[in-house]
Amino acid sequence: MTTAQTRTESQDVLDVQPTPLALLLLGREADPRSERGVECPGDLPSPSDPNLVARARAAKEKLGEKVFVLGHHYQRDEVIQFADVTGDSFKLAKDAAARPEAEYIVFCGVHFMAESADILTSDDQKVVLPDLAAGCSMADMATAEQVAECWDTLTDAGVAEQVVPVSYMNSSADIKAFTGKHGGTICTSSNAKRALDWAFEQGEKVLFLPDQHLGRNTAVRDMGLSLDDCVLYNPHKPNGGLTVEELRAAKMILWRGHCSVHGRFSLESVEDVRARIPGVRVLVHPECKHEVVAAADEVGSTEYIIKALDAAPAGSKWAIGTELNLVRRLANAHPDKEVVFLDKTVCFCSTMNRIDLPHLVWALESLAEGSLVNRIQVDRETESFAKLALERMLALP
Repeated sequence: MTTAQTRTESQDVLDVQPTPLALLLLGREADPRSERGVECPGDLPSPSDPNLVARARAAKEKLGEKVFVLGHHYQRDEVIQFADVTGDSFKLAKDAAARPEAEYIVFCGVHFMAESADILTSDDQKVVLPDLAAGCSMADMATAEQVAECWDTLTDAGVAEQVVPVSYMNSSADIKAFTGKHGGTICTSSNAKRALDWAFEQGEKVLFLPDQHLGRNTAVRDMGLSLDDCVLYNPHKPNGGLTVEELRAAKMILWRGHCSVHGRFSLESVEDVRARIPGVRVLVHPECKHEVVAAADEVGSTEYIIKALDAAPAGSKWAIGTELNLVRRLANAHPDKEVVFLDKTVCFCSTMNRIDLPHLVWALESLAEGSLVNRIQVDRETESFAKLALERMLALP
């Protein structure tokens, strides 16, 4: 090879432009429509400004009853301390609706949660998300355009009239509206079985959005369906990667989505913790993979996990498969029990942790000064159909 050839090939290599995905992975660009996980081992750093706590208290005191702060269970402690109520996404949205005197609802959670709060609260109330980049990777895995295309595929296969959509609370307002428009309902991890029971009374098949694991685990573990009754619809493949025959035979059409935190727990995690801690009880969230749920001792929603730890006898040992902020909070709340994180490597929910103390202080101080920031507002038509789907869930027996 000549020197000229070598120089030319080297220049060709150097001239290659990185793709948008490569830039995202390098941390040099941002995609406001999607959030990606990051490694964050160890404790979170303390706030850089020691005056932030005092500033948050002062702003919240100045606002008084005009503000109502909601804190999701997965939030970091520095934020949770300022929450008027804590809970899962649907509980918090309902709590907001029950406080009509609050002009501002500051939701310390992620985008779809703030949307749900806006849908359920009055027009006079304004929902604020302290950081607009606090999204949800699971919710991002199902867009309105993709779901509309899926429905066209079901229609072409001749099965759409038999299908009832059931969408997890962890979905965008657009997906909730699609569900309401097509005769379906919303579910939480606590009432997924009741929602599916209702859906199968309405039709022969269910399109479950956007978390495949919750849908599969509920159908197989709680309702007695088989894995063969479930098919996985991949929105990135033609016709979802499924044949007409597969769609016609399926009872559960699962969307190819998952939680980036719960989806990383593995069967090896369960086996490892049992080997390390004799007598440990493994308690996991139903967003975990099917093999993890099958190997666990108990499975339940965030509220279930909290209540199980509260009721557990002193001296009991628990490995918890859910978000790390909550597990650490439970461990600190129960010093008489051994509470450990199920996995050694999974980090905090990176998007939930975008709501940090600096963002909360900025939002509260802005509101206290009369400046409305980061308002989350769902358009009227979307809100109407999304609320219809939520009302069907509230009417479940």
